[in-house]
Amino acid sequence: MARLKTIEWQNNCARIIDQTLLPEKIHYLDITAIGQMYEAIKVLRVRGAPAIGVAAAFGLYLGVRDFDGGNGSDGGNGSGNDDIHTFLNHVDDRAAYLAAARPTAVNLFWAIDRMRKYAHHAAASSGSNADINNLKKNLLEEALRIFEEDKRMCRAIGEHGLELIKDKNCILTHCNAGGLATSEFGTALAPIYVGQEQGLSFRVFADETRPLLQGARITALELSEAGIPVTVICDNMAASVMSSGQVQACIVGADRIAANGDTANKIGTFGVAIMAAYHNIPFYVAAPSSTFDLSIPSGARIPIEERGREEVAVFCGAKKTVPDAAAVFNPSFDVTPSKLIAAIVTERGLIYPPYAENIAKMLA
Repeated sequence: MARLKTIEWQNNCARIIDQTLLPEKIHYLDITAIGQMYEAIKVLRVRGAPAIGVAAAFGLYLGVRDFDGGNGSDGGNGSGNDDIHTFLNHVDDRAAYLAAARPTAVNLFWAIDRMRKYAHHAAASSGSNADINNLKKNLLEEALRIFEEDKRMCRAIGEHGLELIKDKNCILTHCNAGGLATSEFGTALAPIYVGQEQGLSFRVFADETRPLLQGARITALELSEAGIPVTVICDNMAASVMSSGQVQACIVGADRIAANGDTANKIGTFGVAIMAAYHNIPFYVAAPSSTFDLSIPSGARIPIEERGREEVAVFCGAKKTVPDAAAVFNPSFDVTPSKLIAAIVTERGLIYPPYAENIAKMLA
């Protein structure tokens, strides 16, 4: 069974699969500078909230790796208070730059903030012995920890989520929340992969997921590579497939979960949840604890990214499908109210309603 590696640290650079080229071509990019990582996140070469977090951590390290003390005079070896202060300011500046790449996936901000705070803490702990080269090394080590933690969290999500679907053989998912959206295994697809390891058989309906076709291009590719039967359907076919009785559960990922359990995920997820509720099909959300934003009380406060006209008006960048005189509305995410969610799967366990109370307990 083969699983594609979304992101790795190799040869002192971050290596990612360029997901804009899938499924026609599996092409690896070596990211050596923060500007490249910003662009990769912005244009969805790397995507999926957990993977964006890992990419951002590596990106921030790349953004400060060549810091030279601000004047090029010390080769980055400075240890004086002024040099350390200038370095930390540079970390903060690069963090702010990278955070502007995308607005909705909270893992981006979580990872950047964790890296930034780690640098400040390491400098403060070292006191007069603080050294810029050591701080750079510390930041790379922290990025690698985030990477390894994500892999462990995804497997744990798979193990907990399997309890919900082990007696179900047909699952519907929307967008891509598999291994290509994380460091490994994924979130929504993790229970399927863990079940496969244990000898269970699943088949999957993957929504096409317009306008960028992440379900058709990415989910179907990685499931096929893993030997799991997958059928791609257009987004507007989901209700018909559910009514046929084939689908026994829906499971999706998340880009941000509010304190009350309202969940932002790829546009179209809300509709899937409504259809699942109508057909009495359980609708599950799978996400690591880093995807929860307890500072936001409800989904009404989640910022929703709006992307360019061309993604809708020009199909796959090749054929115009909307007349020039027609306006286009292209939100990248929607918010599913928590009352439509049967359970939230995390690396710490399963969360059931009432969500405001149980999320707070789980994340305490």
